[in-house]
Amino acid sequence: MKLFTRVQARINSMQNEDGATAVEYGLMVSLIAVAIIFAVGLIGTNLDVMFRGVAARL
Repeated sequence: MKLFTRVQARINSMQNEDGATAVEYGLMVSLIAVAIIFAVGLIGTNLDVMFRGVAARL
């Protein structure tokens, strides 16, 4: 019976993950932000090269 109570207590403690969930959401948001910053930087560089080429041909 003691083993069952320990297992049940362990299961109950695993189900209370409010703090861990918030941390996981924070990590996901930060990774998405880094990806957006990288993509915008890459697109900005490519646009700069393209506009410089157009200006040189004009």
